[in-house]
Amino acid sequence: MNLGQTGLVFLCILVACLLGAAVYCAYLYLYVDPRIRRFGLPVQESRLAPALPASFGPTVGLFVFAWTARESVHWIAPTAGITIYAATCFVVMQCIFVYVPLSYPQYAASLFAANDFFRSALACGSVLFAHPLFGNLGVARGVSLLGGLSVIGIVGIWLLYFYGARLRALSKFAASEQ
Repeated sequence: MNLGQTGLVFLCILVACLLGAAVYCAYLYLYVDPRIRRFGLPVQESRLAPALPASFGPTVGLFVFAWTARESVHWIAPTAGITIYAATCFVVMQCIFVYVPLSYPQYAASLFAANDFFRSALACGSVLFAHPLFGNLGVARGVSLLGGLSVIGIVGIWLLYFYGARLRALSKFAASEQ
């Protein structure tokens, strides 16, 4: 593949975000809206429900990409890994972006700013560690390491779903239950 064809692979991220948006909007339209009309506003943790199955996607996508990103494997396999990763990250982030301002409405702007700052700081730091990481471990092992670390996100979102109400009850900054 030439450089132009290789660059076309990045279109899978657009496709993944469109798929993630479609899944999340379908969840809102087909599940959340009817439940709100019928039962009223749900607890905040219910907004994390789509993130529970989606939390496995980034890890799966990274491992698929890690072990198929080589010349002997057809280009569609690592592209599928990228698509799985991006689509499920989109769903997880949307759930978090809805959960945070509902749980801490008075501090939502500060929480979003802190989120952006730490994500940007991680991206900045990634520039420094990416070359040694992939230079020493290679693509397969380097991305597998990142996939292994992404398991922390799975545990985190499930703990937040099951223990979020308790954590908010202990916080003096959280909004009270409606």
